[in-house]
Amino acid sequence: MGWLFLKVLLAGVSFSGFLYPLVDFCISGKTRGQKPNFVIILADDMGWGDLGANWAETKDTANLDKMASEGMRFVDFHAAASTCSPSRASLLTGRLGLRNGVTRNFAVTSVGGLPLNETTLAEVLQQAGYVTGMIGKWHLGHHGSYHPNFRGFDYYFGIPYSHDMGCTDTPGYNHPPCPACPQGDGSSRNLQRDCYTDVALPLYENLNIVEQPVNLSSLAQKYAEKATQFIQHASTSGRPFLLYVALAHMHVPLPVTQLPAAPQGSRLYGAGLREMDGLVGQIKDKVDRTAKENTFLWFTGDNGPWAQKCELAGSVGPFTGWWQTRRGGSPAKQTTWEGGHRVPALAYWPGRVPVNVTSTALLSVLDIFPTVVALAQASLPQGRRFDGVDVSEVVFGRSQPGHRVLFHPNSGAAGEFGALQTVRLERYKAFYITGGARACDGSTGPELQHKFPLIFNLEDDIAEAVPLERGGAEYQAMLPQVRKVLADVLQDIANDNISSADYTQDPSVTPCCNPYQIACRCQAA
Repeated sequence: MGWLFLKVLLAGVSFSGFLYPLVDFCISGKTRGQKPNFVIILADDMGWGDLGANWAETKDTANLDKMASEGMRFVDFHAAASTCSPSRASLLTGRLGLRNGVTRNFAVTSVGGLPLNETTLAEVLQQAGYVTGMIGKWHLGHHGSYHPNFRGFDYYFGIPYSHDMGCTDTPGYNHPPCPACPQGDGSSRNLQRDCYTDVALPLYENLNIVEQPVNLSSLAQKYAEKATQFIQHASTSGRPFLLYVALAHMHVPLPVTQLPAAPQGSRLYGAGLREMDGLVGQIKDKVDRTAKENTFLWFTGDNGPWAQKCELAGSVGPFTGWWQTRRGGSPAKQTTWEGGHRVPALAYWPGRVPVNVTSTALLSVLDIFPTVVALAQASLPQGRRFDGVDVSEVVFGRSQPGHRVLFHPNSGAAGEFGALQTVRLERYKAFYITGGARACDGSTGPELQHKFPLIFNLEDDIAEAVPLERGGAEYQAMLPQVRKVLADVLQDIANDNISSADYTQDPSVTPCCNPYQIACRCQAA
């Protein structure tokens, strides 16, 4: 029933492009002459099916749904990787991990980060006269020159990596649960897998740790306050601004908050969604009051839900990766199944982005970089190639289909990190490798190489349940096209100016505001 509903939805939302250029005439001459502001909000581990406007049976995203009704919703929008650091690196560079060097996550003890010869979106806009700020999760290196303040951001407030990578006094909900930071003498080490108790989670303001451990219960409100303050100060300065907000939600641990009466699993995750939605609502309200006519707000996610967290994970909606789930493991985060990389996405800019439009264009997080650069009247960095494209024609409602081809890099479930072995070609998707990430029941799907790729027709099979028959005419027609586009991109990468990330680790680079205190405790500033 659900799959049929989505197919009808996707089939019935083609819009005539000739109406939308009329929207441009509503812009005042003053606004048109200004460089636009940009607010990019990135959710963490949020499922495509978590957005009420997309699929969700429970409506926990009232502000985001309102934004969708006032702007454009994208239903075929994809993260550039299915795990944290590579997805964020691609957002900020417009380049896949095989080009920018970031193919897997950085650690608390990582010496390196996003390679320094890669130019970030913030650096491009900073050079174009923008005030730049970042709030939230960085996860692209915290030591030395890899810190956000040295990567183009004038202001930074946030956690340098995922907020489960350090202990807190308010540990929130995780699966399995992790203990709070130790308070007194004695060994602080906890041998439970996936729990950090040696070092408390740090909160930075620019180069300074202002709180360690972070109070997760108040983190969302702090992010909202800092984001709205930045918008106010930047607007007052008279300069255009870029604000990148990388939320802690919906990554575990979910914050401890007042819960409504409902089944335990749904109320925990639902409460987290509502808190995230409220934070986004505060930022949007500030934009509306301060710089509504000249601010482009883009909301999306870094990857799909983390299925091994069970009831604390989000919904993939109809993108169930049924071929994989029958063989074990999860088809969500860390995989190249649709549930791993198809993410919610909204665009909002009154007077520019058409109202209450659903776009079926094939788009990617990679497109944010070149689109923003073009709208800012800046120039792309020279001497390198980009995987994203300027999709402003799509965003402004004119007729353009987006990408013909996307490549989904291996992100942990199977194969070498960053390798391109999954290809989206129009409505078809080909897998040269398959594998399932760890599921709620603890199972993982076996890694399988496919000399002749599995090819699915997503228009007829959004659940990725039954691949095309290898001997059939449809398969035989698509196979040479898939082989060609994959060979072409690999040759293009081989000829490109590519980077290599430093993944070495050294405990001495661990953020610690007071090494003489257990778990690096220090007082909040």
